[in-house]
Amino acid sequence: MSVTPVLLWFRQDLRLQDNPALQAALARGGPVVAVFIWDELGEAGWKLGGASRWWLHHALAALDASLRELGSKLVLARGESGAVLKTLVRQLGAGAVYWNRRYEPAVIARDSSIKTELTAAGVEVKSFNGALLFEPHTIQNKQGRPFQVFTPFWKHCLELPVPPATKLATKLAWPEPPTRPHSLALAELELLPTIAWDVGFGPTWQPGEAGAAARLKKFTARAMEGYADARNRPDLDGTSMLSPWLHFGELSPRQVWAAVAAQSKESGVFPPSNGARVFLSEIGWREFAHHLLFHFPHTPERPLRAEFANFPWAADAGGAKLRAWQLGQTGYPIVDAGMRQLWHTGWMHNRVRMVVASFLVKHLRLPWTHGAAWFWDTLVDADLASNTLGWQWSAGCGADAAPYFRIFAPVLQGMKFDSAGDYVRRWVPELAKLPAENIHAPWEAPLHVLATAGVKLGGNYPHPIVDHARARSEALAALKQLRAPGAEVAQVSSPQAGWHDAG
Repeated sequence: MSVTPVLLWFRQDLRLQDNPALQAALARGGPVVAVFIWDELGEAGWKLGGASRWWLHHALAALDASLRELGSKLVLARGESGAVLKTLVRQLGAGAVYWNRRYEPAVIARDSSIKTELTAAGVEVKSFNGALLFEPHTIQNKQGRPFQVFTPFWKHCLELPVPPATKLATKLAWPEPPTRPHSLALAELELLPTIAWDVGFGPTWQPGEAGAAARLKKFTARAMEGYADARNRPDLDGTSMLSPWLHFGELSPRQVWAAVAAQSKESGVFPPSNGARVFLSEIGWREFAHHLLFHFPHTPERPLRAEFANFPWAADAGGAKLRAWQLGQTGYPIVDAGMRQLWHTGWMHNRVRMVVASFLVKHLRLPWTHGAAWFWDTLVDADLASNTLGWQWSAGCGADAAPYFRIFAPVLQGMKFDSAGDYVRRWVPELAKLPAENIHAPWEAPLHVLATAGVKLGGNYPHPIVDHARARSEALAALKQLRAPGAEVAQVSSPQAGWHDAG
């Protein structure tokens, strides 16, 4: 008896290797139709940002090319996911729909609804874990509640076995359906920007599974012993930069784990070095971010720590300060360098993300949600769980958050982690000729030094838009006001409780 076709629904798992849904679909024995649905309603209620759309376009092209090498191809569709799947099931006479699970609460609700409807229609529906080492619903503390502090969360996880990454045979028979449904052309999804602001993306990134494998190999081939320190240096290539590939599922955390474990063969010790241990803990932060979003679904819009709902944010007439921050025109070189790197490449160094976030919420005293929205639109690795964790951590209002009174001093951060000024020189070229001792605080440089370097404050580079000492004092006063006796505290139905490198 012939086996009915199975629809393999690709989402944020755009890879062939270590793909549980794909392997199960092939093992079923019938024809397999791979489909990606561009659902403009957005993921988890957030429409995909411009930088992520750019990445998705190229990731889909790469996945389709890989499928064609196996004698298949990717069907592209556009519309509401449930409606499109039901149409495809009917057209193909499909008996099953398989996918890998996602963990954003809104997506869980949607997937559950789709599963109920398809199952009622007699369609077999199966979902798998292809995105995380440990699924959020399987992890709880000794009281049976969600963890809200990273260290005990990760310690608990490290006591659990990590399933091995699986490999797909390079030569296999991909069963084809008698008829193949119509597929849109990739351009019809309209994912690419309509203005040329992405010119720096192509030279920086190689979306797709091959790009992920190449970057992982390059990173793990280095001596990882120095990673714990090098990851804080934006002037160095000291991080893995794997976050966009992990977000779009062109690389799985199990593959990352296996790559690090492979280094342990010679030494017989796992992790093989302190750098490797720290690197894996960054994968742990990614897991923790999804754990928090799963259990506290309100956090993309509202603080986990309820008292921060009434924080006295500053006024910003016309959005001038926010715009200066977005454009990298704050007058603080390390902040401006980070924001310009973000705009040009769709990515920002982890250490600098913390600096620019602290600057927005503590120096400018603007809501963390403004920063989260900007990052969501401009990061190629924009991930709802990680973005929420990072911003709430920086604002001091989330789980395991940095205390609000911990205010990053941008000049000191620059001097400590970009001591020679190379990172600033790359992204703020108008300051490139300043000596290292002046580059992080050009307003303190002697006039002749500025003149020699061609720097005109208030001309080709702005004066600082806020004074650090004054901004710090006002931020601490706002915190004191929030905690004043009798201050109204908003209540949310959740317990009260770093920005990870993502590799």
